[in-house]
Parts: sequence; C-alpha cells; structure tokens
Amino acid sequence: MTKNLGEIDRALRILAGIALVTLHVAGLIGAWGWVGLVPLATGLLGSCPLYRPFGLDTRVAKARATARS
Repeated sequence: MTKNLGEIDRALRILAGIALVTLHVAGLIGAWGWVGLVPLATGLLGSCPLYRPFGLDTRVAKARATARS
C-alpha cells in the first residue's frame, strides 16, 4: 500500500477518528460515531484509498521523491 498522506493530514485524521469514537463511547453521539474508525485507520496506515484515483498526495515533495526511488 503506497503512502499518500502527509504528516498534518495523518494527525488530523487520527484526532478526528479518536474524537468521533470517544464521543460515541461516551454516549454523546449516535452510532454514526463509529465512522471515526475510517479516518483513524487511514491516518494510522498513512494511506487513503480514495486519494489514489484522483491522484492526490499530501506528502511533501522530498518524501515523494524518496518513495519513488
């Protein structure tokens, strides 16, 4: 799986995922809080499958060049 998430993108996904799951577990939001597992997983893996078809990559240019070689 090719990484296509930059550091800021990953951090925001992880934080959003943790927040949504925590809010659900605390009973503050409904079952849709489990949707937070998706950004949490993609943030931890560093890859978003939906970015690939659109050619998106939020890593810095230096990281992209290193990954290609």
